[in-house]
Amino acid sequence: MPSTLLDPAALQRAETLGLQARQIVEGYMAGAHKSPYRGFAVEFSQHREYVPGDDTRHLDWKVLGRSDRYYIKQYEQETNYVAHILLDGSESMKYGSGKVTKFDYARTVAACLAYLVLLQRDAASLAIFDTAIRSFYPRTDNLSSIHNMTNLLSAFAPRQETNIAGILHEMARQVKRKGLFILISDFFDDVDEVLRGIQHLRFSGSEVIVFHMLDPYEIEFPFKGTVEFRGLEGAPKIVTKPAELRKSYLKEFNAFVDKLRDGCERNGCNYVQVNTAQRWHEVLSSYLATRQHRYG
Repeated sequence: MPSTLLDPAALQRAETLGLQARQIVEGYMAGAHKSPYRGFAVEFSQHREYVPGDDTRHLDWKVLGRSDRYYIKQYEQETNYVAHILLDGSESMKYGSGKVTKFDYARTVAACLAYLVLLQRDAASLAIFDTAIRSFYPRTDNLSSIHNMTNLLSAFAPRQETNIAGILHEMARQVKRKGLFILISDFFDDVDEVLRGIQHLRFSGSEVIVFHMLDPYEIEFPFKGTVEFRGLEGAPKIVTKPAELRKSYLKEFNAFVDKLRDGCERNGCNYVQVNTAQRWHEVLSSYLATRQHRYG
């Protein structure tokens, strides 16, 4: 059986996805302010007193406010640092109220982040999962590897249920060195179990960033009339009048979002809610702003 990665249509999708990721990232970076740190693998090391000629972007304004003296932040780059990108490929990610499904949007986000990490000379790995890891690209710091990653992303078709917590526990056991885990999912799973999985990753000293992928119809529930809802991941079909359910649905949905967000914050990880109606650069801005806030 020929590999789907050699299928001309799949190759074209991969090429388009890679080009799109490059344009989004480079377009964002061209218009963004420069960061006071370089790359993703940079940790604060120490202060030293400012001397003429130092880059003022590295001044610690908090120290200046307390001591009225100018100090420079010095950073050091960890070795063997890797950003692990974990993409939910379960069936619920197939949903889309418009032309773009959550998975379509999520894999573009994954491609953008992989490109950005590699562009900044850090290492990245990519895993697409449902109840198990189905596609995997091992850690690399070679920018040309983005083509192979987009091949995996473009060829994958969601079709199974999910087990997010199980995947997180597995990754926490397998990855011995601390790094960055980027988790992209709609999180339609047991939130308490998911948070325990996140806590397991954090226990090892790794940083975790959560991208919560949501379709605008899931957020707003604007359905009218009589609607047949077709279940995903084993859920049954339901015929009902959404107007009668909207209030209770929104209450439950918002409680679900709040629980996930609050749990992420308690575990010291960044939570980024993504409405698939958002423009790509807004997602990148939100992501990089969380890092700027943490390291700035």
